Amino acid sequence: MNIEHNSVIFTELNTENGNIVAIAELNTPKTLNALSLSMIKCLTEQLLIWQKNDDIAVVVLQSAGDKAFCAGGDVVSLYHHLKDCSFPISDKEIKLSQAFDFFKSEYQLDQLVHAYTKPILVWADGYVMGGGIGLMAGASHRIVSEKTFMAMPEVTIGLYPDVGASWFLNQMPDNIGLFLGLTGTMFNGVDAQQLGLADFIIYSDQYSNIKKSLLRVNWQDNKSNHLLLDDLLNGFVIGTEKQPETMIVKHRALIAKLTDFDNIKEIYQTILSTPLENKNDNVAVDLWLKQVQQKILNGSPLSLSLIYQQLQRTKTLSLTQCFDSELNLSLRCCQQSEFSEGVRALLVDKDKKPIWRYKNINNINNKEVEWFFSSLNL
Repeated sequence: MNIEHNSVIFTELNTENGNIVAIAELNTPKTLNALSLSMIKCLTEQLLIWQKNDDIAVVVLQSAGDKAFCAGGDVVSLYHHLKDCSFPISDKEIKLSQAFDFFKSEYQLDQLVHAYTKPILVWADGYVMGGGIGLMAGASHRIVSEKTFMAMPEVTIGLYPDVGASWFLNQMPDNIGLFLGLTGTMFNGVDAQQLGLADFIIYSDQYSNIKKSLLRVNWQDNKSNHLLLDDLLNGFVIGTEKQPETMIVKHRALIAKLTDFDNIKEIYQTILSTPLENKNDNVAVDLWLKQVQQKILNGSPLSLSLIYQQLQRTKTLSLTQCFDSELNLSLRCCQQSEFSEGVRALLVDKDKKPIWRYKNINNINNKEVEWFFSSLNL
């Protein structure tokens, strides 16, 4: 059975023992399968239907095209919705806006994936960024490949890592989560597994074989099906000796050193002022650090302050509390112009010349930062 919603295609495949493998395919490859509000809503609706169907053994999330699983949320549509508003937008106006519907619906979908009782297999091949990571983070069986590249690059558009990142970035060792949020640095599938965001590393060309194998499993109840899927996927994993080298974890000692401060200004200055080694045996480290420095320079100073504060404030919160905190902060970001300006510069006009509110992090108004964390009157 196929159900098409244009942007998402739902398919139900009969298995040899009479159960069903349900597949949801993100189908907007031209936008690297960025999640629109309509995609989010129909995914949520269908996942709830499948959850109640006892014949469904496994749910699979995949995407059309070979470039990306999902490059994030459709922030360009949000920009077009917000661009004609007068900033700052009032609490009353933001509650009636598309922004409220978008972020609330996206976080509800992400939480549904985290709480799902049936196994969810996510084929996270290609680029996985922002909202794409949010969609895969809570799945029970997260597969990455040698072609997987991931990032939480919200600092470059005047936002902050959301979609549950307040929870999963804080689970990472050596301040790596904080570092990823502040710099938007890219990491690969091996990094993702070592940092708790992926479960299996499998060659990209094996996916068709995995789907065929899913139809031959003697599926049982939900608890057993998790273990049966484990066994199936373990037969496809790439041996450790053949896995790509990490892009971020190999620098964990340097990252810990760069972020070993209790305020964002010192972290920022330390990252920018750390000299390159300029030694033959450190060429790769120099290149990586130079890229990191450029990324943090290009980011919004206001976002840097928000990212640091958000991760500090959510360290002891539950996943649900983190999502609640993120909804409030995301709407606050929409009320001000920084987010819209970042999206304009990077994704709409593409001039890559955002006019940030603050040119230097040392000039940040701390009272303004506190306003972003004040509770909306909804």
